[in-house]
Amino acid sequence: MTSQAADAPDTVAASRRSKITPEREREFFDAVLEQIRSCGYEAVTMEGVAASTRCSKSTLYRQWKTKPQFVAAALRATRCVRISGIDTGSFAGDLRAAAQAAAEWSRRDSALFQALGPAVMQDRELAQALRETLVEPEIRALQEIVRRGVERGEVPADHPALEYIPAQLLGLLRLRPILEGRHADEEYLTRFVDAVMLPGLGLT
Repeated sequence: MTSQAADAPDTVAASRRSKITPEREREFFDAVLEQIRSCGYEAVTMEGVAASTRCSKSTLYRQWKTKPQFVAAALRATRCVRISGIDTGSFAGDLRAAAQAAAEWSRRDSALFQALGPAVMQDRELAQALRETLVEPEIRALQEIVRRGVERGEVPADHPALEYIPAQLLGLLRLRPILEGRHADEEYLTRFVDAVMLPGLGLT
């Protein structure tokens, strides 16, 4: 990145931002995230994204001064809650439904999470963006499932296993590709819920 691009005033970047349509911006974001999944974070460059989206690299640098800023913006703009709208009427049913929902996006999100892993240790903004998009929304959704289960009287509020539910389900998504070289698919996650999570909660 040139010093001129790095030193450009924020007001200039802001004035030029409106020239990029939301559709074009989304194209940039999709391109950089897909390249990270395919090639890894370190291999992705602003120049490469510019080439793949047929724009000049100066267009990207005017909008986002560094690659970490660009990737953080892409993560935040493409954020969506995968485990959402679940309410089967029972705690066990909700956990199984959450496992099925998680399995639908495990391949793409796990690849992104693993590719960004080393970089987030060095960049606080990138780490926060990753948490905001791939971690915190799912934790809140699982905590809501827990809250309803407690309110229905299916499990006591002070059950010691409740606080580990997000770590168990989300952790398995991240770890199975590393431990076994396979993604956590629906059958695997549902089996884990039935064999580990429900017995640990005293549910069948």
